[in-house]
Amino acid sequence: MRILQLLPTLALGDAVSNDAIAIERVIRDMGFQTGIYAENIDKRLPAGTARPVSRMPRLSAHDVVLYHLSVGSELNFTLEKLPCRKGIIYHNITPSYFFQPYNGELTELLDYGRKGVRHLADVADFCMADSAYNKQELRELGYTCEISVRPILIPFSDYAQRPDPAIISRYDSDGFVNFLFVGRIAPNKKHEDIIRTFYCYQKHCNPKSRLILVGSWQGTELYYKRLQRYVQALELENVLFTGHVSFGEMIAYYQVADLFLCMSEHEGFCVPLIEAMYFGVPVMAYAACAVPDTLGGAGVLLRDKDPLEAAMAADRILSDTILRREIIGQQRKRQQDFSYHDVRRQFEMQLRHFLGISGGNEDAAVYQ
Repeated sequence: MRILQLLPTLALGDAVSNDAIAIERVIRDMGFQTGIYAENIDKRLPAGTARPVSRMPRLSAHDVVLYHLSVGSELNFTLEKLPCRKGIIYHNITPSYFFQPYNGELTELLDYGRKGVRHLADVADFCMADSAYNKQELRELGYTCEISVRPILIPFSDYAQRPDPAIISRYDSDGFVNFLFVGRIAPNKKHEDIIRTFYCYQKHCNPKSRLILVGSWQGTELYYKRLQRYVQALELENVLFTGHVSFGEMIAYYQVADLFLCMSEHEGFCVPLIEAMYFGVPVMAYAACAVPDTLGGAGVLLRDKDPLEAAMAADRILSDTILRREIIGQQRKRQQDFSYHDVRRQFEMQLRHFLGISGGNEDAAVYQ
């Protein structure tokens, strides 16, 4: 039996791609022949990380393909032709209406992706969703196969590397309060609402404050330019758009952060929330889609987007030492639920269960 992973794009630093790479290690350690195959492979990845789809070996009924479903692709409509068992790992697809004013090509791709999700409802033999929200969406789209919930597999040991010293030197000890958000500059993530909240904080609470927005705007240049104009119109100071950063730079930004602020309106999981927990940064986030699932009672959830109220809440978190300590303590407990060892074990148990392979102490609770 071979267990292969298939996805449209394997990209450097992408959460879905990182999940696939981490899963490959687990499958290999379980003793199966494996590999990652993708339509598009980021040239910045180490040679051999993945192979083109055209080089997939001939499959049989004994083999398994795990398909990472997260975007529009022709693979969504050809997967059914593979003569093997098919498992879908669902990461969600952002609704296209967020992108309609900014990128027509991407809007069409997301619409195509949503059609693909519906098409695959009768193709999947089993599914893994990386949040309860994603599982519910699959059910609503007509999936009747067995669906388990399994968080994205995050090798936290990777975060132990040295942070970029230039960023630490520049932003860590200058007396400024640093607001942080990590995620590509995309309209579903609602950076304008982050900026609006930060404006209220800087104006009414603490003028010596900085907003750091980490993420690439490739493909959403029009949205990025709109955000820049908005910052200028508000006459806001100390708003930093970093663009794409290295892993060491990203770690450094987490280490200089005083508050992680997320106003996103569509997330299938949101790995940066877990990263903020790992680095001991208090999280304040809008309660949309999978965000409440991922936080699991930790951090501070916002039920509406009133920017002044959010700014006042941020000020209390930043000024009340006891409250801040309690929030960070809750987050550290929640972050342990995503420990590499536990999520790896969960994946192994779920995969064995789906494939009818005995091994380990099966726990029905993991097949949510």
